[in-house]
Amino acid sequence: QVHLVESGGGSVQAGGSLRLSCEASGIIFSFNVMGWYRQAPGKQRELVASISSDGNTVYADSVKIRSTISRDNAKNTVYLQMNSLKPEDTGVYYCNFAHYGVNSWGKGTLVTVSS
Repeated sequence: QVHLVESGGGSVQAGGSLRLSCEASGIIFSFNVMGWYRQAPGKQRELVASISSDGNTVYADSVKIRSTISRDNAKNTVYLQMNSLKPEDTGVYYCNFAHYGVNSWGKGTLVTVSS
């Protein structure tokens, strides 16, 4: 069982920046993928970005040039730096930990971007 705790959400004006953090604890398998998903009001949860334990990254097209995902394996922590935020980035951001198809989720952190 993996426990995930997110932090760093909040309210920001369009054009601003936020850094989300997610720390994993529990049974951490050496190979895994950690990532961020978001769910906007009335929409399905979608992938924002992910990074594997060996550093491979995947980004949603909508955030690719504005965001950087990184991780500190020694701290079992993943970070998402988001810049030039837009109102459409508003949503609840969930941290995800995946190991060979077994997923764990954080409780989510709310990001609100006002125009």
